Amino acid sequence: MTLTQTPIETAEVSPRLRPGQLATRVLGSGLLLLVAYWLVVQAVQHTTQFANALVTGINNGALYALIALGYTLVYGIIELINFSHGDLFMLATILAAFVVVTTFGATTTNWAAAGVIGIALVVCMTGAAGLNVAAERLAYRRLRRAPKLAPLITAVGLSFVYQFVGVYTNGSAQKSWDTILGDTGFTVGSVTIHWSTIVIIAVTVPLLLAMTWLVTSTRQGKAMRATAQDQDAARLMGIDVDRTIAFTFGLGGALAGAAGVLYMESSGITRWDVGFRLGLFAFTAAVLGGIGNLTGAVIGGVIIGIIESMNGSLGLGQQWGQTVIFTVLIVLMVFKPEGILGRPTQEKV
Repeated sequence: MTLTQTPIETAEVSPRLRPGQLATRVLGSGLLLLVAYWLVVQAVQHTTQFANALVTGINNGALYALIALGYTLVYGIIELINFSHGDLFMLATILAAFVVVTTFGATTTNWAAAGVIGIALVVCMTGAAGLNVAAERLAYRRLRRAPKLAPLITAVGLSFVYQFVGVYTNGSAQKSWDTILGDTGFTVGSVTIHWSTIVIIAVTVPLLLAMTWLVTSTRQGKAMRATAQDQDAARLMGIDVDRTIAFTFGLGGALAGAAGVLYMESSGITRWDVGFRLGLFAFTAAVLGGIGNLTGAVIGGVIIGIIESMNGSLGLGQQWGQTVIFTVLIVLMVFKPEGILGRPTQEKV
């Protein structure tokens, strides 16, 4: 069920497909089978390379999922594509480097360093959440009843503001940082698994589960779903819509802050423009999974991460990475525009 989907909509039976729609569905299934065949061939012929690429894809996909959830949460509530979200993640990477390396000087693996990562997570998640809430309060709230193009352009403008802050604090060149985890890890057979991958999964999975529980099983989550369904009706039921929307922005910002810490520790670099590229990947993941669908955002993030890794290792090469990812998105939009877990919506008259 998506964030905005009602139980009645969930129970509706899908209409019978027309001949053209059926042909499109068959063609799309054929393409999926072709991709699956290619993956099986690669797994058999290049087993070790395939397994390493799969691990790397899951590592990157978990980060994309954290960022994608911020997109899908905000869209599910107010139907806004918050294009500044990727650059909010970028600022979190810079803040993480400042906290971990500049402030605490933690560059080696020990228990104290693990505590520093915990502190960085708290600081970056709180800072990113606060900045996102401030953006909602000062910019988006005033445009809530304006034409949809107005908040969209505002989000693009805010993205450039964040990029300016990134250039001012990090510089226009890429910076490299010593990380706590480094490039160390262990091997399972011939597959190398870095400790950074273990940490990313160990942090990402509990965060995703906690957020899903919050949205689906708590009083605040019910308020979020009611606001997504009908803001005016939610107000009549006594829900503070402004506070609920601000809380949603804060939740999405916190996830971007966590992704910033994990990215800095896994890559060891900060760039003022990294939010643009990863933000586009995360947005693609949200659309791929079904924009507004929490589970879909996670699945989309993992799929994008695996596609990127497989292409770089076994496909056309890293220079074609973005082309391949967006080609996959275009093909999906042609055959299933609502996304993997999304449901077709009919305009109400």
